[in-house]
Amino acid sequence: MSELRVFIADDEAPARQRLRALLSDIAPELPNRVVGEAATGQEALERLNALPADDAADVALVDIRMPGMDGVELAARLARLPDAPALVFCTAYDQYAVKAFELQAADYLMKPVRAARLLEALRRVPPRARPLAAPASRSQLSCNERGRILLVPVADVLFLRAELKYVTARTAAREYLLDESLAALEQEYAQRFVRVHRNCLVARDAVLGFEHVRDGAEGHWTVVLKGLDERLPVSRRQWAQVRAEFAEVARGG
Repeated sequence: MSELRVFIADDEAPARQRLRALLSDIAPELPNRVVGEAATGQEALERLNALPADDAADVALVDIRMPGMDGVELAARLARLPDAPALVFCTAYDQYAVKAFELQAADYLMKPVRAARLLEALRRVPPRARPLAAPASRSQLSCNERGRILLVPVADVLFLRAELKYVTARTAAREYLLDESLAALEQEYAQRFVRVHRNCLVARDAVLGFEHVRDGAEGHWTVVLKGLDERLPVSRRQWAQVRAEFAEVARGG
């Protein structure tokens, strides 16, 4: 079961401590974690906004009467946010109940809050979906060659070029044929390779510079790579982006 991430806003330290104790008591039935506390509405707003995405509160337990910005105003401010936590008011004053539900509060608890009642309220607040971590890119590519599986370190690859049904991975030593798509490799290694042509990606840290080849009225540009005599053409469509990517080494054009 996913744990519920809880934020507590109350101007009285003993009240915050009691809520923490109650949350600990109900944790076996409803896993939860306190991700922050505040003593005023303004402080709560600032701290909730500052929480990193993986610690964003699912629900805020909010007192009504706090100095400065009270709980009702805090709720109104939070309601404007695109990904606001659910609200459960915890207060000694029952006259705010109607206003609380107008603000779409999940529940309204009267102090002293009881564990069973808190559990009932929080069960109405399912944990928000956590963003999935991006899968780590592979450090090696596999090449099936004459009945053997060869592992090619990605760090050694100078360029990747699509040819018919395969992709050629070129290192300083040799070429390897990969049964993969260039588009998928570009997405997986977006930080390492840059597209210079519709069928070719080059390793950023392998680029030494560019040469202009005069083969017509305008000519074209090629990429000079470390440890490789072969020059790779840069398509006219990609040249502006490539030049911007390597502004310090690109010249002319």
